[in-house]
Amino acid sequence: MLDQRALRGWKMYDWANSAFATTMMAAVLPVYYSDVAAADLAGNSAETYWGYTQSIAMLLVAILSPILGAIADYTGSKLKFLSVFMLLGVLSSVFMAFAGEGDWLLASILMVLGSIGYSGGNTFYDAMLADGVPQKLRDRVSAQGYAYGYAGGGLLLLINVIMIEGWEKLGFPSKTFATQMVFISVGIWWLFFSLPILRSVKEVRKAHGHQGTGEVVRAGFVRIKETFSILKRYPELLKYMASFWFFNDGINTVIVMATIYGAGIGIETSDLIIALLITQFVGWPCTILFGKLAGRFGSKRMLYFALMIYVVIVGLGFFMTSAIHFYALAIMVGLVQGGSQAVARSIYANLVPPSRTGEFFGFLSLSSKFSSFAGPLVFSVVGTITGSSRVAILSLIAFFLIGIALLWKVNLDKGAREAAEEGKA
Repeated sequence: MLDQRALRGWKMYDWANSAFATTMMAAVLPVYYSDVAAADLAGNSAETYWGYTQSIAMLLVAILSPILGAIADYTGSKLKFLSVFMLLGVLSSVFMAFAGEGDWLLASILMVLGSIGYSGGNTFYDAMLADGVPQKLRDRVSAQGYAYGYAGGGLLLLINVIMIEGWEKLGFPSKTFATQMVFISVGIWWLFFSLPILRSVKEVRKAHGHQGTGEVVRAGFVRIKETFSILKRYPELLKYMASFWFFNDGINTVIVMATIYGAGIGIETSDLIIALLITQFVGWPCTILFGKLAGRFGSKRMLYFALMIYVVIVGLGFFMTSAIHFYALAIMVGLVQGGSQAVARSIYANLVPPSRTGEFFGFLSLSSKFSSFAGPLVFSVVGTITGSSRVAILSLIAFFLIGIALLWKVNLDKGAREAAEEGKA
């Protein structure tokens, strides 16, 4: 179990790695990639190559996560794997500063590696929630972790925006150079604020003789095979995963398509970044509050509430016409985004067998990454057929409604008992 010092260290990792999510994935790097790294590409090649970069990264994470999770469970080394992926992400962010004009291939490769570091590390970070936090506290602790992430990611993004927009006053030779320094700041931030989890969390390694790397890797593959074979023992977990695939895809699609959708209807880039900052800083206190409410009213009930708010958000998005409307929707997203993700994570932690947390979180990472293709694909297909992004955004309501319907059939108490009875079957 994690003591108070270790818990603080665990939460600080969300503060640390959210810098990559906000600055590299959402706000700064996509614009830099289009305007600088891929400036020599014709037509819409920059956007197309960026899309391929994201797809390749997610595919590799999907393949690696369950395998590495199984190995981490087998050896008792989740923290070691987290540190390796963290360093991969840190180095990728720092070296992004060397991707100048026309270096789209280097930028793409570094983004793929950084995404693997970010998502791969989160697989082991999430699994620690089930390992080290009592079930009755998981909703609150999970929410606090997301809240730390909103605060940390939002604070560095604010600093980064000041660096870029105020480059002359800060003494940078150019805006491009200032942006490159932003990438280095992400790596430094991520590394520095990861130190608490590395110092405070102690893991007990599992003894398996003097096996070499090959034997451990083979053991990991064997555990993955076993995972598929034993999933049928946990019917409530399976039903929850099906629900999660739909509503999580809806949430992720809102995240990745919001900026493009806003830009497409005429929202200025500065307004889009301000809206992202609003979401970050609204999400910080609201995620903590959401965790407390989940402890009082029940995690399933609060997850229902969040998903219904998303239905409203998507519906209002159809009518959005101005930056003010975009700001209002950003506030609504901030109210529920972190809370819904935190509660969804803690529910899953309650339903997985205790000795296979890394493996099952890796399996969830794999399955959700593959399913995440569906939301953007549906958006694009509907937009192509109808010729309207507004109609396309409405199509996302289906993901939330199906997720809610499937969640209705999940018995969380029964699922927790099934997980606790592991080994008795």
